[in-house]
Order: sequence, then structure tokens, then C-alpha cells
Amino acid sequence: MVEDLTIQTHQVGRAITEKFQFSVYDAVIVAAALIAGCTTLWCEDMHDGLLVEEQLRIINPFS
Repeated sequence: MVEDLTIQTHQVGRAITEKFQFSVYDAVIVAAALIAGCTTLWCEDMHDGLLVEEQLRIINPFS
């Protein structure tokens, strides 16, 4: 799924950065996934198993 980079994505990304201590780039990826309504984000270099905003689970496919 592709999600546009919008003001909302930026704002949600900043909030994610502050709450979860993600880098800005990772936070924007997470924000886009949240806005798109995703429930799973496959990523090898974020916090495996973390549930973000009771919606999005980050899963490392290699663990």
C-alpha cells in the first residue's frame, strides 16, 4: 500500500517519535501505516513485537 506524505503523516510521525523514541524516518513509516489502517508492519530494524496505538504490530520477519 502507498500512502501520501501529508501534514497529517508528519504530525502523527512527530508524535510517534516522541512517544516511542523512533528516528524521524521510522516514525513517518509507522505513521503512514497507521493512517492507512494497517495492522502489521514487517520491518527488520524496528522494535519487534511492539504494538503501536493499539493498532499496528511491528514484526521482524527474520526473528
